[in-house]
Amino acid sequence: MFLAQVMLPAAASALATPAPRTVVVAGATGRSGRLLVEELLKGETIVRALVRDRTKAAETLPTHPNLSFIDCDLASDTAAATTRDACASAHGLVWCASGFTSEGVSLDIKCMTELPLALKEAGEADARVVMLSSAGVTRTEWPEAKQEALVGAADIPIIRLNPGGILDRKREAEEILRSSGVPYAVVRPTGLKDDWPAGRPILSQGDVAVGRTAPADLARVLVSALTSPGSEGKTFEMFTLAGYPAPSDGLAGAFEALAADADGPVPEAQVAASYQLMQQLLPGEAQDATKLEMGQTYEQVDSGEVSRERGAAATERERTLAASAVDGITGQAPGKKRFFGLF
Repeated sequence: MFLAQVMLPAAASALATPAPRTVVVAGATGRSGRLLVEELLKGETIVRALVRDRTKAAETLPTHPNLSFIDCDLASDTAAATTRDACASAHGLVWCASGFTSEGVSLDIKCMTELPLALKEAGEADARVVMLSSAGVTRTEWPEAKQEALVGAADIPIIRLNPGGILDRKREAEEILRSSGVPYAVVRPTGLKDDWPAGRPILSQGDVAVGRTAPADLARVLVSALTSPGSEGKTFEMFTLAGYPAPSDGLAGAFEALAADADGPVPEAQVAASYQLMQQLLPGEAQDATKLEMGQTYEQVDSGEVSRERGAAATERERTLAASAVDGITGQAPGKKRFFGLF
């Protein structure tokens, strides 16, 4: 009798242990997706990775009992059905892919039309989509007066060149996700730099953030956006403030302070104030992103290697680089069809 009394509470406690979270990751073998998968696995999450190439996935991603591969070409007509099966009883989906099909169709638009509905049909009732987007997606449509007033955010390489119109397509995809009826969060990182030190993720709204993001910090923010309270229904930019530790208690407080998309656009006075603050946090000594050219760095600006004049047209070198990026993301380059990170 005594033994039974001891064992029954223990058994009840075991039964009360919540089941592991299940998350589907699209773009799992990419630069950001790989780190996201690793971060999810640290928390004992069950990860289902949508992959086009199992061999590449096996070489890129860790071997882990909680990680499985699901064959899925996101550019195909069967991607929605495959995702629906993958999302069975899943708690969330994270979109880390980007680019275009070989026919020039935006994967962001195609998949944000298909995947959230697939998750809604097959996942848990409160299953959430986190979309990895990009800082700068609204700036290509800013009116001229706003571009002049916020020149440090508007006159930067990715905005000037906008290869393949990718920023515009991402902006459209964000809107499709917002209107899908699925709980969501949209994360817009600034330029990813592999050797940028991890630090404190800074979250902002109004699309005026410029700077650098440590990929590891982005992975942690994506996981937090999926699992932490306060992020649902919100769109925000992020960058890494090097030299400062990340909050020990996570980002829930930062998420709570953000405005919900349903509340309408961020007031322009707040956008202007955020812009002034963001400009003071730029990397480098010159702290002037308008001096950058595509493919060059703040360090090169500081050393005098780059001397672009504000408002100058893109150079031939920049146009060639942008054209090369378009070839890669549309599949026009021989033997290439890939998803890519904007920064």
